[in-house]
Amino acid sequence: MEELFSHDYVYTAGVYSVVVIAIIIALAVFEWVTKYSTWVEVKEGNLAVALATGGKVFGVANIFRHSIIANDSVLSMMGWGAFGFALLLFVYFIFEFLTPGFKVDEELTNDNRAVGLLSFILSVSLSYVIGASIH
Repeated sequence: MEELFSHDYVYTAGVYSVVVIAIIIALAVFEWVTKYSTWVEVKEGNLAVALATGGKVFGVANIFRHSIIANDSVLSMMGWGAFGFALLLFVYFIFEFLTPGFKVDEELTNDNRAVGLLSFILSVSLSYVIGASIH
């Protein structure tokens, strides 16, 4: 089995599959912690929610990118990816805490694109910080 995964195409397909599943799980967790239904909002054309969700997807993928580069084993990559995701989830709660003048979820539901863009930038930028620390 180890020889099978030593082939670049098989390894790439395997890592790709793991990361796609991780992104799906991450989106499910974010759906659980937000007060809005992401896919209903996106279907209705809510750009703020789409930006916030896109930032989360990019952030998770970027963390896994760094994890793949830094680790030799898939298990180690998954561990760092999960830890990085937990930190990215923490960013969501920090953003809500640091904006006492308004509720982030309510602003995103109301298609406040400024809040959506800021949420996107926070997820993306902090994913680079998290990724840079992975070794």
